[in-house]
Amino acid sequence: MIKKQITILFSVFCFCLVTGCANHTDRAADREDHQIHFQFLKNIKTVEVVTSDQETEMTLTGKVISDLDQTVAYIPLVSGVIERTYFSLGDKVSKGQKLMDIWSTELSALEAEMISVETALTIARRELRTARSMHADGMLSERELLEAKGQAKQAEAMLGKLKADISVFGSSKGNGTFAVTSPVNGYIITKDVSQGSTVSAEGDPAFTVADLSSVWIIANVYASNLSFVREGMEAVITTLSYPGEEFSGKISTLSQVFDPEDKALKARIVMVNPDLKLKPKMSVVITLKETYTHQKVAIPSEVLIFDNDTYHVIVEEGEGHFSIREVVPVGHTRDMTFLAAGLKEGEKVVAKNQLLVYSELKGK
Repeated sequence: MIKKQITILFSVFCFCLVTGCANHTDRAADREDHQIHFQFLKNIKTVEVVTSDQETEMTLTGKVISDLDQTVAYIPLVSGVIERTYFSLGDKVSKGQKLMDIWSTELSALEAEMISVETALTIARRELRTARSMHADGMLSERELLEAKGQAKQAEAMLGKLKADISVFGSSKGNGTFAVTSPVNGYIITKDVSQGSTVSAEGDPAFTVADLSSVWIIANVYASNLSFVREGMEAVITTLSYPGEEFSGKISTLSQVFDPEDKALKARIVMVNPDLKLKPKMSVVITLKETYTHQKVAIPSEVLIFDNDTYHVIVEEGEGHFSIREVVPVGHTRDMTFLAAGLKEGEKVVAKNQLLVYSELKGK
């Protein structure tokens, strides 16, 4: 009997011990969970929802090209061989400055013809002087005098035409060689010839000269952006070459035909370029911004969570209490997003560790 009582008491003691340990463990776990939750809340930051005039901002890519209204590409009018060049890519040149010498068989033939015509003109003028003298002495008829005058005028006209034809090619240096001069003031932006290379009439440009005091920014406008982009919009241009520096301009023209290669319309921004910072073929980023005169709910763009093709935010319903709210954006800038529905002014949304809260709430 005594053994049986001892056994029962020992069993009760063990049960109490185990139960006490379990309760102690649960209380410790509760304390640990509370501490983790408390530490988690300390790392959460919220911001208040506000309303403001809606702004929309869009970023496009593009490049710098020369102002085509101030760009001249030289295409030789005759085939020939480059005897010498006097310029390099990027050089500054003045109008009339000699850039290269070309030897051409066509020019050589024209020069030979011109020498022949000059000789014929000399003979025609001498015969005209003789005819005038003989006509004055009554030894030559009026008709014969007029014929002599006509031959002299014909030779003069032929010589003038040949000189004009030769001057189109450049400044003749004789022996079939002519010098090509710069047609305008500017900079050499392309050079596709060198000493000893050949050129052909109506082929590719031998060189291009451009006045870079103004340039064009060509931006790619894709189909999804057409409802926003229009002529006259203010644009801010930035480039990796000048970090932190912005260039301001306006969209002057927007093409109506998609470029088959880039699958985009081309927007042109004419930029004054007095310091020559913007150079042809330089890549740029174009930012367009527009402000509307109606109020919209606005939140920092960083608070948005995109999941399952919809946007969400974490709303603080009360101290330590949060919920997931779906929102509908209608526009955005670099820092702010404007909403059509989902939030009201004055509500608070989580702006730090919102992804962690979102995952926690979705898991419940």
